[in-house]
Amino acid sequence: MLVELKAVLNLATQHLTAQNVPSPRMNAELLLMFTLDCDRAYLHAHPERELTSEEQKRYDVALGERAQGVPAQYITGHQEFWGLDLIVSPAVLIPRPETEHVVETALELAQSDDTRRTPHKLRIVDVGTGSGCIALALAKELPNAEIHATDISEAALEIGRANAARHGLEGRVSFHHADLLDGVGHGFDLVVSNPPYVGQSEEDQVQLEVRKFEPRNAVFAGPTGSEVIARLIPQANAVLRSGGWLVMEISGTIAAGVSALLPGWNDISILPDLQGIPRVVRAKVGH
Repeated sequence: MLVELKAVLNLATQHLTAQNVPSPRMNAELLLMFTLDCDRAYLHAHPERELTSEEQKRYDVALGERAQGVPAQYITGHQEFWGLDLIVSPAVLIPRPETEHVVETALELAQSDDTRRTPHKLRIVDVGTGSGCIALALAKELPNAEIHATDISEAALEIGRANAARHGLEGRVSFHHADLLDGVGHGFDLVVSNPPYVGQSEEDQVQLEVRKFEPRNAVFAGPTGSEVIARLIPQANAVLRSGGWLVMEISGTIAAGVSALLPGWNDISILPDLQGIPRVVRAKVGH
């Protein structure tokens, strides 16, 4: 028996609510849009539309995965970031809105008077690029910049390259298989990164679906959360030109600890996100 779209959505919302899935209605709609390859306006405009048995089967599979905690972005294979529709898979961290603060900070520095006066082409490297979200957002906004992106995971780099090709930016971003900044050269104006910054001691406070499904080495840095950043800071110091900037996403838990790792750097500031939580640290190289 075929069921109308409106009833299907209501049943799916009830099912996800019973399974304690956050934002059950939004998830039900998102997965139905994925199943039918349509937008939200279509769902609301055609409540009487009946799902075929094949569509119902696909929708049930997607709902089952979501009820088990699989993030909706991994089920649909997509996440929007900075106006870009990005491919995501369990090989990469799901891009989040707070990471857009890293892009905003980098753009502000890239467009500052000091940086604009540099005689060379602006050179930027995104460390631990994952889906490529930061590098591609910067490539979109800074068409004349030379942009590099590194990741230790080959699987993540495949996703990053696919996203670059998807948006016609494959000629704008050079992807490197590297541990942080190992072997990427020198003379950068900006080093940007959303590094792993959660401590293993904080694991119980991390959402279950993040702990269970997102790549651990992109989330957890070590016992305290600042281990990867402690390695990145001296490497950034070595590859930045005089007057260059380091921009990193952090959490409020490690904000004070990260500041303590920056002796000799200038103009250090920690910027909050929209909730007032310390989210981005920026610092100018001291040499």
